[in-house]
Amino acid sequence: MNEFEGLGLNENLVKAVEDLGFTTPTPIQSKAIPILLSGTTDFVGLAQTGTGKTAAFGLPLLQLIDPSQKYPQALIVCPTRELCLQICNDILEYKKYSKNIIAEPVYGGASIVMQIRALKKGVHIVVATPGRLIDMIERKAIDLEKVKYVVLDEADEMLNMGFRDDIDFVLKNTVNRESTWLFSATMPAEVRAISKNFMDHPQEVTVGKKNTANVNIDHQYFITPAHSRFETLKRLVDFNPGMYGIIFTRTKIDAQNIAEKLSKEGYDVESLHGDLTQQQRDRVMHRFREKDLQILIATDVAARGIDVEGITHVINYELPDDIEVYTHRSGRTARAGKSGICISICHSRESFKIRQLEKMVNAHFHKLDIPSGKDVCRKQFFYFMDKLINTDISNGAYETYMPDLEKKFQEMDKEEVLKRVAALEFDHFLKYYENAEDLNARQDFREKRSDNNRRENSERRERPSFQRDGGFTKLFINLGSKDGFYKASFLQFILDESNLKKEVLGKIDLREMNSWVEVDKSAAPKMIKSLDGKMHNGRQIRMNEADGGGGNKRPLRENRQRIPVRERR
Repeated sequence: MNEFEGLGLNENLVKAVEDLGFTTPTPIQSKAIPILLSGTTDFVGLAQTGTGKTAAFGLPLLQLIDPSQKYPQALIVCPTRELCLQICNDILEYKKYSKNIIAEPVYGGASIVMQIRALKKGVHIVVATPGRLIDMIERKAIDLEKVKYVVLDEADEMLNMGFRDDIDFVLKNTVNRESTWLFSATMPAEVRAISKNFMDHPQEVTVGKKNTANVNIDHQYFITPAHSRFETLKRLVDFNPGMYGIIFTRTKIDAQNIAEKLSKEGYDVESLHGDLTQQQRDRVMHRFREKDLQILIATDVAARGIDVEGITHVINYELPDDIEVYTHRSGRTARAGKSGICISICHSRESFKIRQLEKMVNAHFHKLDIPSGKDVCRKQFFYFMDKLINTDISNGAYETYMPDLEKKFQEMDKEEVLKRVAALEFDHFLKYYENAEDLNARQDFREKRSDNNRRENSERRERPSFQRDGGFTKLFINLGSKDGFYKASFLQFILDESNLKKEVLGKIDLREMNSWVEVDKSAAPKMIKSLDGKMHNGRQIRMNEADGGGGNKRPLRENRQRIPVRERR
């Protein structure tokens, strides 16, 4: 029996779900669908990515839609183009036997004229990213007067990306909606504020604990010196030969550099970051989805909304500063009930961060040794042998060539043939790892020295602040949380723009209208030169030293007339 029938879904939807191979709903689906089918209840659903949230709201929407009324009845708002297209594709599959319902994606980076033309033909469900949707509203190309159902998917991600004003605008322009459904992986204060301001006694469903990671994810971490980070990464990739994964970096420069290094050494990798055009992003994502790429190297901003089946590994090249960022990174794997591995490469001084993450996501992190060169070769060797043994030989006319093969190898015994096959496949690995150093031995020495230093001076757990260390100076910048930043995204922004390493930074005080950044005095001029005078979201950036010295001296007051945040896609 298909358990979706018991949730109240009609026959056409149950049949479509069966065709997709699903008979048992996920926890968020079983809890959300009966509530949402009423069509009049505001709803907040908290569940990790990959738990089936699209079906949880998509199936009830399709049942509530009146196909005879050809105007937007439902609006789904999501953070990125990739997620927008993914939701539309899923709805297309769910409505397989409900053919009269039309869903249309509206997103940046594509022809707005073509999208307006499609909307004018008549649609029932609009799936949109915030920036392009606002453009449509301002052009009067979309009528939201008759929208009954508004869905905010990945609400925490949209707020992290600076779409708060846009979401408020959309909700204020859908005054006749009968219900609002909000889905999120985490529940920060801003998400709670939306439910308070725009929803009427919403029914809240939480699958798992708030801010917790997927229980099917194995969290692992490896300790390495900073200068051995790339070598550790490469060794971990080699130690997992069947990997199909994403490596997350803090900056687009790191993403590009790592991709170039690995690509030169023969790995099927590409990078995904903010400097790519939309066409380049589409090409990279198409290759990754088709598994032409083994690994995607991505920044957090570029990878938001990626929903790809079968990702086995997520690797944090560096730990993120924000707990929500870690949750979303790790959520790229172990989707739809499958298992996955999230690996973090850490410096010895970051051990305390691991403890914080364990506590916040309510999961144990396993500390593992960095594999030795021999371990890597052994793993690769047996992976190849398993592939060789399991190779399908039923489709070829190999019998035709068997006499020639037997004649060719008649002078060799079985053992020699196997050795030659192994040498052909593994010669490069054996040479590369022949004299590979033991990264753990070096790491242990540094860890011990670091432990001794901590015992002598516990203050070394934290970076010296502006007040304690004359080597740092404090810079003012007229950007803050009002500009769509949270701490991790702001850190990535200033590092990307200045081309500086994180090590030169001290404390960052992110405020609503402006921020203060501690930076090594030697790096301060470069940071000011890189950022001061540039444009961000239609406004000129101003940066100078807090004491007025150095850089371009400008008054701290400015015109705070803000231009709405738009997609840069």
